[in-house]
Amino acid sequence: MTLVCAVSFERYGKLYYFDPGPHRPAVGDLVLVPTDDGPEVAECVWAPQEVSEPVGNLSMLAGIASEADLVRRDQTRRRRAEARVASKRLVRTLGLDMKVVAVDYLPEREHVIVFFTAPERVDFRQLVRDLSRTLDARVELRQLSARDDARVQGGIGPCGRDLCCATFLKDFEPVSIRMAKDQDLPINPLKISGACGKLMCCLKYEHPLYQKFAETAPAIGAQVDSPEGPGRVIGRSVPTDAVTVRLDEGGRRCSCSRTSVCSPRQQYESTQAGEGS
Repeated sequence: MTLVCAVSFERYGKLYYFDPGPHRPAVGDLVLVPTDDGPEVAECVWAPQEVSEPVGNLSMLAGIASEADLVRRDQTRRRRAEARVASKRLVRTLGLDMKVVAVDYLPEREHVIVFFTAPERVDFRQLVRDLSRTLDARVELRQLSARDDARVQGGIGPCGRDLCCATFLKDFEPVSIRMAKDQDLPINPLKISGACGKLMCCLKYEHPLYQKFAETAPAIGAQVDSPEGPGRVIGRSVPTDAVTVRLDEGGRRCSCSRTSVCSPRQQYESTQAGEGS
């Protein structure tokens, strides 16, 4: 059994899992978590619990946040807000075709990182110089892709839930239009595109199920023997693992499970019946 807790840097933000070590924070407690740039304050949203499945490579909590840690966090937040306002103002002043998405501030190094999106390459050298003078800090600009932009800003998907990329997805796996076609989805960009304008990541979730169904289920128009009599397949439903059959006798329609009409299953059942007799 392993103890695991979950924290978030923002309310309703992405969850990060840690080994609580000797600490036992309750839900709502502020804790210190290790990062590449030093300990950061986060909120415990899932108190330490034992999980039966093995979990490896979990970092350990650095401790419970003190009053000094909270003061430092508030100062960092104010510094980020100042940098964000200054960045947007200078972008407008310089007439740059770019959009400031987020700003990060590393107090230990007086380092400001500005994340932005742009439709094409932007010469931001003057912006970096002016922003460095304004903030009296080292400034770095990083351009984000459309998907990274959606991940940083967050939002609600067409399913009504928070965007997958902003909550639990760690990597962007390739998604193709073939996945939408295999799932009989309308090839309409408005229907199958996410907040980033790219194909929705969730198209990949159920695609293996559709592939397996297509490999084993009879094709549309195939003649089959259903539990209610012989007929022809006129429809398929992957979520229910069933096919719709129009019976040869009377033309009535019936819904049958995929296994009841596929040849391997029927051959197995006939073999079992023969052995029993």
